[in-house]
Amino acid sequence: MNIQQNYFAQALSNDSKVSGGAADNNKALGKDAFLNLLIAQLNNQDPLAPQGNSEFIAQLAQFSQVEGLQKLDESMAALLLQQRSAQALQAVSLVGKQVWLAADAAHVDTGQPFKGNVQLPVASEKVSLEVYDEQGNLLRRIELGQQKAGEVPFEWDGKDDEGKTLPAGKYRFSAKASYEEGERELYTLLPTKVDSVRMAAGEVYLELAGLGSVPLSAVHGISS
Repeated sequence: MNIQQNYFAQALSNDSKVSGGAADNNKALGKDAFLNLLIAQLNNQDPLAPQGNSEFIAQLAQFSQVEGLQKLDESMAALLLQQRSAQALQAVSLVGKQVWLAADAAHVDTGQPFKGNVQLPVASEKVSLEVYDEQGNLLRRIELGQQKAGEVPFEWDGKDDEGKTLPAGKYRFSAKASYEEGERELYTLLPTKVDSVRMAAGEVYLELAGLGSVPLSAVHGISS
């Protein structure tokens, strides 16, 4: 969901309506007003789809001709930092929630059903999912049958092929689809709980339960 608003276009639209008899300084967006609008935009952007640096700089360049903008070069670095800080603050709200990642492993609480999705680009007569432990031992094979193209949901009850409940821990998932030319490996989307958030090298990272850290940009979705 895109929650970012273009405050600048509205500001310029309003500014263009100033009558011809107004003073010249009324035709230019003041520096303070511009910075306030820019900060408001940063604070309202989607943390999963933040404005890129190139787009951000291009937007600044668009206003280079506006009178009253002094020391823009010095302000740019501070505003980029403001953008990253705002993104980090918004990402804090993800702590304690589950995020969905394109991954082949997840930390599983085997005391309850584990649900994920298989990405199936082309319909298949036979889709299957295999569950492995950290040592690479095959524990469970789940037949998902004939499936249409799209996201195919699956559920694992935390048991092996013999019906024994396995301990909680990290497990790897491997999905395959069968076609006339042979089997094809598939991507899996897996949910993982967010333990904390940190920043490194100007990017926001999520610390995931039992899996380490991943960049916020790798998140495909969020669930409570």
